[in-house]
Amino acid sequence: MNKVAKAFLLGVVLIALAIAPACRSKKAPPAPKVAPTETTASAPPVPVTTTETKVTNPPDFVQPPPTVSVENLPSDIEELNRVAEQRGYLQDAFYGFDEATLSSDAQTALTTSANWLKRNSQYNLLVEGHCDERGTEQYNLALGDRRANAAKEYMVALGVDTGRIRTVSYGEERPFDQGHDEAAWAKNRRAHLVIVGK
Repeated sequence: MNKVAKAFLLGVVLIALAIAPACRSKKAPPAPKVAPTETTASAPPVPVTTTETKVTNPPDFVQPPPTVSVENLPSDIEELNRVAEQRGYLQDAFYGFDEATLSSDAQTALTTSANWLKRNSQYNLLVEGHCDERGTEQYNLALGDRRANAAKEYMVALGVDTGRIRTVSYGEERPFDQGHDEAAWAKNRRAHLVIVGK
């Protein structure tokens, strides 16, 4: 090997040796040594307290998977609707005259219904919009549609999958009460909830 190559090789080795200490991990300095001291009997021991942090609620972005209810429910859809109505699982939303806005009572009823639907995610729902006999047929069909959609949107906002809820308006065509007074009309102004299948 000639002198130039040896000098070059020696330079590379020296540079590597100079850089190597900078690349190694640094150790923490040793803790200072404290000389042992005598404890006197008059000094009480200092209690050590620890605090424990418990997470009681999951973060908002974590949603539990839908659960399927273990209730003993009939498999026949007509019977299931009868049972759901009797037990109060699904509750209709009632409206004021010429209104499609949800009252607090209607919101409470729909919240109950939405909670049941979330627990029983295997069922789909039809929301029927109904009106009383006052007003034109065309106007009442449009009003019934607004009522059905208001009920659907409220339940979707509470977490029911929008794909599980369909709407239809019957306007004044299918009254629940055949009477012609305010008591009958109040029963007919509703969004009626019907289970339509799985």
